[in-house]
Amino acid sequence: MTSILTYTFKNLPSTSKWALRFCVRPLSCSSQLRAAPAVQTKSKKTLAKPNLRNIVVVDGVRIPFLLSGTSGLLHRTNVPKEVVDYIIFGTVIQEVKTSNVAREAALGAGFSDKTPAHTVTMACISSNQAMTTAVGLIASGQYDVVLAGGVELMSDVPIRHSRKMRKMMLDLSRAKTLGQRLSLLSKFRLNFLSPELPAVAEFSTSETMGHSADRLAAAFAISRLEQDEYALRSHSLAKKAQDEGLLSDIVPFKVPGKETVSKDNGIRPSSLEQMAKLKPAFIKPYGTVTAANSSFLTDGASAMLIMSEDKALAMGYKPKAYLRDFVYVSQDPKDQLLLGPTYATPKVLEKAGLTMSDIDVFEFHEAFSGQILANFKAMDSDWFAQNYMGRKTKVGALPLEKFNAWGGSLSLGHPFGATGCRLVMTAANRLRKEGGQFGLVAACAAGGQGHGMIVETYPK
Repeated sequence: MTSILTYTFKNLPSTSKWALRFCVRPLSCSSQLRAAPAVQTKSKKTLAKPNLRNIVVVDGVRIPFLLSGTSGLLHRTNVPKEVVDYIIFGTVIQEVKTSNVAREAALGAGFSDKTPAHTVTMACISSNQAMTTAVGLIASGQYDVVLAGGVELMSDVPIRHSRKMRKMMLDLSRAKTLGQRLSLLSKFRLNFLSPELPAVAEFSTSETMGHSADRLAAAFAISRLEQDEYALRSHSLAKKAQDEGLLSDIVPFKVPGKETVSKDNGIRPSSLEQMAKLKPAFIKPYGTVTAANSSFLTDGASAMLIMSEDKALAMGYKPKAYLRDFVYVSQDPKDQLLLGPTYATPKVLEKAGLTMSDIDVFEFHEAFSGQILANFKAMDSDWFAQNYMGRKTKVGALPLEKFNAWGGSLSLGHPFGATGCRLVMTAANRLRKEGGQFGLVAACAAGGQGHGMIVETYPK
């Protein structure tokens, strides 16, 4: 994990009352596979606030996102290491030996031992938390230059001994006599050797995220075909963006002991016919969530150079975007685990004084096709807004032509601790490419949490 980061700097529910409200609605994605039309820049006021420092993204990079089990920012920006005031990185599945992976990676990358660094964890929005922590440190005047990002290495996750085995080993370490040791060893059983494998499951509900996604899709009456169509859209758009060189935040990475990788390797457009052959992955045999319409376990890392605007300009940099308003939300981790974007979107828009029509680029984390489509339906429902969100009217329909136009987590991959930075950099790069002004980034996370942020393009 450190080497990657160093280089970058239960059953189907009975008929739900939700299902009575959300009928099956086909999602035709064929028209969305074409490039999104250029957004005409509208005359809008900036979101700069009086007496508050403007926070900018100078640049951001990531190594290629790789399927688990398969094979730098400093170089991109030439920023002197001694200029960086603070370093923050996010990760989810932590290695005990490098629990503060940000600090270990900083030292490994040659930063001064006088540069403080800390690691944050907030499930799938860990690097979002790293970014917004950086924003707070800069906005408050504590620092001018912060390196923020995230990392995840799913190919080598920590696997623990069983609880019984751990207890025996600890007890043996405390035993003072041979008799005490022999007494403890006499209690050993072969099943003590069964390892505890990490699972993407909620501690509070013991439900895997995939199982929750399947229930959510059923509750919102989202069909298997709709989910497969959306997944095919994601892979097709990602392949197109990759072929056209639009994924410019990627830097090549030399995998230790293996080859150098230069592109994401999980982008695999298939066909609806092939996708239909896959069996349900979580709720069997009637579930609709499969390997084809879910994000895959991914290795990857990302990093962003965040500065105050005046510092960036004084150093001769041309920033890519402003980081504006952001919010964090949380809700019921059982039935609304993956609805973070639905709750975060209206709050961050209201905070920024914007509406859905003001947003030129939407970049949402795609954990599952069913999760994305459930958020689409929830946001476009007055009933859901009134009964669950305490709002009088719905959030509004998301325009597909502005949504995840270069693919998303379903196709690019989802290294838990690194996705947030990818979302923000994709939004910033799309705004520059398409001529838009405002982007909205949103993501769900384990624990029923979510994040939303407004990104404003930097004037050319």
